[in-house]
Amino acid sequence: MEKITEKLLLEKGSPKTNKLEQIKTLNLSKLGLKLQDLPVRLLSCLQSLERWDLSGNRLQEMPRNLRLPSLRYLDLSDNQMEDVTTLESLSSLEELKMEDNLYITVSDNNKLMVLLPNLRIYNGKDVSTTANHLRYVYSENLRTRMIAVWEKSFHLPDPITAEKLSTLETVFVNTACQQVKFGPSSVSDFTKWKVAILAKEYLRSLIEPKKEPESNESTYTKENCEISTPTKRKKTEMDTKITLTPRKKFCADLPVSSVEDSPRKSSLRLKPKTLPLTNTVRMSPRKTSQPPSTPTKEQTRAETPRRASKMPQTKEDGAQIKQKEGINKKAKKLQRDTDMLPTVKSCSKTQPLCLKPLHVLQCHSKQDNSEDFSTQLWACAFQPLPDSTGGSGGSRLVATCGGDSLCVIDCETGMVMKKYKVPGEEFFSLAWSTVLMSRGGGASAQHCSILAAGGKRGLVKLIHPRNNVAYGEFRASRKSLSVLRFNHHQGNFLFTGSYDNKIVMWDIGGVDSQYNFKVVQLLLLEIGATPLHICLPPTSPSAHLLTACEDGLHCFNTQLGTNNTTKSRSKEMEISFPIYQKEDKDHDYHTIDGLSFLTDDIVASKNYMHGSIYLWSWSRTKAQRPDKKSGAVCAVVLAELQWANTEIPYLALNTCPGKAYIVCGDDKGRLWTYHVNNIQNNSFQTGKPIRPTEVLEWPTPVRKGLSQVEGPSINSVAMDPELHYLVALSDKNMVIVWKREESS
Repeated sequence: MEKITEKLLLEKGSPKTNKLEQIKTLNLSKLGLKLQDLPVRLLSCLQSLERWDLSGNRLQEMPRNLRLPSLRYLDLSDNQMEDVTTLESLSSLEELKMEDNLYITVSDNNKLMVLLPNLRIYNGKDVSTTANHLRYVYSENLRTRMIAVWEKSFHLPDPITAEKLSTLETVFVNTACQQVKFGPSSVSDFTKWKVAILAKEYLRSLIEPKKEPESNESTYTKENCEISTPTKRKKTEMDTKITLTPRKKFCADLPVSSVEDSPRKSSLRLKPKTLPLTNTVRMSPRKTSQPPSTPTKEQTRAETPRRASKMPQTKEDGAQIKQKEGINKKAKKLQRDTDMLPTVKSCSKTQPLCLKPLHVLQCHSKQDNSEDFSTQLWACAFQPLPDSTGGSGGSRLVATCGGDSLCVIDCETGMVMKKYKVPGEEFFSLAWSTVLMSRGGGASAQHCSILAAGGKRGLVKLIHPRNNVAYGEFRASRKSLSVLRFNHHQGNFLFTGSYDNKIVMWDIGGVDSQYNFKVVQLLLLEIGATPLHICLPPTSPSAHLLTACEDGLHCFNTQLGTNNTTKSRSKEMEISFPIYQKEDKDHDYHTIDGLSFLTDDIVASKNYMHGSIYLWSWSRTKAQRPDKKSGAVCAVVLAELQWANTEIPYLALNTCPGKAYIVCGDDKGRLWTYHVNNIQNNSFQTGKPIRPTEVLEWPTPVRKGLSQVEGPSINSVAMDPELHYLVALSDKNMVIVWKREESS
């Protein structure tokens, strides 16, 4: 034992050390050793081992349950390997060599790609596409067929006893392995092996569905809990017993090895049916004769902090993204008093648009509970027009996310057309884009609209709603994702912002007819705080990026070089605002929690705790020379728009450039709207904040048997390009759809 240890410590190529735990590379052949010569307890000491050459060791299998968390490269070529399942515990492997193993079959190769979730290089070739197809598309087809076997011929015994369950499992697994036929005959061994695993997991899920959350909690690590808590939200009488989630801050990120399936792409085909609207909230008419009052600083300071959330932990078996079935044809439009709210002094001399509430939906409820007023909704966006079903008048499909689900809603009917649910996830951001889908057989590629969504797990889910397919996922960060944004001039370029204070630019490519795709990291932007919003200037989306962060507004150069290799860059400049001059020990206005382009040049932004919205010129601001020490430039402010006085953070604004509208919700459920189509140069400056065009009051929805729902905080808003619809998301699990009424 001592002689073997001494030989290992003398291994060339590894740093000099007197501890086995610090060895990083190991080649047993060079040391004249065989794996059989090493005791298992000695192997368990190699916790830092990254590269291991075991070629020519005459191995038939690896030691079972061998834990080497740092091992990334393993060479098992020129051996006699037969049982590849013994490699399952080496879950961190990224590259594996298995050449010259005579007994390795095609089925064994497939088993390795499924057993090793991080495997990318196999026998010197990139197998990412094949591996992820096997892990998700192929496996999901097997799962569907296996479940069909159960539903046709089996049921749980009554009463349930250990003996009956054991017999049932044996019979069910054998039957499923015999009846499930899928794929070529050359991989039938792999198919039966995988079906047996899926059948046992499925039967276990039927018997012990409530024990899964407990098993998942143990996978959370201390490292992933080191996230500071932001300013918290107000506590109301309604939710005194409900825990709300602060904007994307929690101890809930999973390490790579513990997340649902794998940090790479997953795929799941969904049934093409729609969701019944069981949780549509009805609204009572309400007349308003006075303009809405603006809360005072004294009122907002008296509010209690917003509370942190403790989400229920559930273990996800594969990518359990489910689409609810059925449709409620009796869904009715919500009624509203015909009297419009009085118009506040307008930013524009033209008549404001007439917006009236149409639907209030509770489609993100936990376990479809209609009394869930705690799930916070964070992001919404309208489907881009090329793949829209809304006709020439603009898109009427909007995607919303919050809690563990993502919904696609028809704004006119109020129907939830698609719902994707990922137990254990909490979605914070989503983005639409258009990518190319190749159809094979020489047919030309077609454009398709896809959705990307991400949240606390650091995974980006890729979804093709039109075909009801959640076709992929990839890990964008080990921390939670705070924001996603596509470059719409190049739809396959995706930016992700995360709680490790980084923004990453990815090329997600297109997809083929089997939904295979490849993700490449192109650019890494280092920032000093959590990114809350990402904006790409309309005239130069591939050259610059603006990001609103908790410590200010930063600009980056995102121009790619001739070789699109991954590069890390620091900010090009920081943009400062006049409100910064009023900061003191009690007031920090650097957090930018609202950012959007109104025109190609005019930007609307909002500083947390500042009761105004700035309109400023991007071109004139960028033309300045940054300060040599701080790298800052002063925003060329064109106007200030009056907004609510509140200390509630993360109430995001949005713009509708086609109609020159800006909308921002507040902490009372109101929508502040601004029509600013007549802004030219400095002609809009008045020396004081300009009042909104109109403030839309909270419509006070009422549910049968419950009291009125008081105005919640409006976390996010979105408008379609023609402003036929406006959608607002609240921190009390409500999606509010407003519709524009044409003037007579």
